[in-house]
Amino acid sequence: MESEESWKTRDSEGDAHATRENRFDIGSNTIRLVIFEIDEHFTMFQVQNIKTPARLFQYLDKKKKMSQAGIDVLIKVLKSFKSVADQYQVSALMPVATAAIRQSTNRDDIIKQVRKATKIEMMLLPEEKEAFYGNYAVLHTTQFLNGVTIDIGGGSTEVTYYENKELQQYHSFPFGVVTLKQMFFDGKEHNDPKAIKKMQEFVKDQFKSIKWLSKKQVPIVAMGGSARSIANVHQRKIDYRLAGVHGYRMYKNDLQMTLDLFQSLSIPQLQNLDGLSRDRTDLIIPANVVFNTLFDEVKAPVFLFSNKGLREGIVMEFLNDKYENKAFSVYNIAAQSVSRLAASYHTLAHVAQQRVKLVDMLYEELCRLGIFDKNPEMEKLLHFGSYLYYLGQFVETGASSQHTFYIISNSDLDGISHKERVSIALLASFKNRSLFNQYLTGFTDWYTVTLIDQLQSFGGIIKFADALNDSHMEVIRDIKIIKIKNGYDLVLSYKGDILAEEYRAERQRKHIERLLSGKLNIIFTEC
Repeated sequence: MESEESWKTRDSEGDAHATRENRFDIGSNTIRLVIFEIDEHFTMFQVQNIKTPARLFQYLDKKKKMSQAGIDVLIKVLKSFKSVADQYQVSALMPVATAAIRQSTNRDDIIKQVRKATKIEMMLLPEEKEAFYGNYAVLHTTQFLNGVTIDIGGGSTEVTYYENKELQQYHSFPFGVVTLKQMFFDGKEHNDPKAIKKMQEFVKDQFKSIKWLSKKQVPIVAMGGSARSIANVHQRKIDYRLAGVHGYRMYKNDLQMTLDLFQSLSIPQLQNLDGLSRDRTDLIIPANVVFNTLFDEVKAPVFLFSNKGLREGIVMEFLNDKYENKAFSVYNIAAQSVSRLAASYHTLAHVAQQRVKLVDMLYEELCRLGIFDKNPEMEKLLHFGSYLYYLGQFVETGASSQHTFYIISNSDLDGISHKERVSIALLASFKNRSLFNQYLTGFTDWYTVTLIDQLQSFGGIIKFADALNDSHMEVIRDIKIIKIKNGYDLVLSYKGDILAEEYRAERQRKHIERLLSGKLNIIFTEC
């Protein structure tokens, strides 16, 4: 198992070359084209993402045969998407079909017609592989060791249970948002109370039939468009300040709040509801009911959202197989994410690594003196904040602090909670207490006064450490803080020219003096 600290001394995570991977996601509700560009650090940039709500499931008759009209819709969409993909010159094409085609009795004919009309060879994904890939993405992008995942599509719902980051159980339920609508709302209003009650009872019985789900008391991680829409709506309703739903957390009362809201609105009102995709207005109640019911069955402590699912899981496994598991780790998630964000903004790895080393030295000395108590979680935040310090200077040097805070706080960082994300942003952007408090506005209820003070102190340590490598020549080799009669001596052992470091250290001495509550003498001594 790779440690969380291994990123500090690694310049590159692999020998991948920039490449483009193309995914056709042929679902029961929507067909989507996603094109990923993969750089040498295995960062997955989404350069294209287009979809159409084809709702292929509605073209299946009672005997599960897809009509020619449905096949024609599929072919039309795939032709259009393929013309887009050809423009991007993708190196790998992965057209994956799920429940609607999997459950079609004439699936062989569908695949044959698609091949003849488009030259696309569709991959029919078995139930177990659909569950596996969604789980694979969650394992490699979220921090929980144990959990239940759910991916609700148009015609099926995949649920898995993982323990110690290993898939233990899976089940594919033969219902999705489209089929639930057909089963319970045919000829009825989208929010008919009796239909909703019958649907709740049906879903509850379905989940209860899977004994390994009962009372697991682990986090639930939801993926897919319906989950994303619910999270988006909830964020808008509470005026959430951060962007993105990856890692966003909701609880039982939150899920009930969104369900009550959806039930109270007409279709035209839902179409104008901020955060809800217009093509999901008649399907969002079934999705919300499924999530609420699973929450109750699992007795989950939290409901978490992932913006990485089936399609990301397929690409991740493809890259891990190609590069011998160097691309994505299940244990080193946060560190990989931080390293990739830094690389995206052209952070110099050797400079960032030296800054982290200097911060470590200062932190160890301050802990030895009793200024701080060793805390692995806080130490992790300190490392990440040090590594990403002032990455916003890539955007504009004059507003490095402001850009740094905005970029980090609004970036999806795998394996890092939203609160941790803000904490890292506060550390990496630290310039002075005034700006720190300005950035903290709107998040003060997330923190205790003690934690705020510690983050401010850590920000000062990072700023001082940055001053000790002002020349980027790594001249400081060791740091000691010695208690003397009238204060402290900060002894900096160096090798090389320290002209720049001497000047900057004197200017930033106040950040260490404030922590020590005494006069600080800075002494440079040659190794």
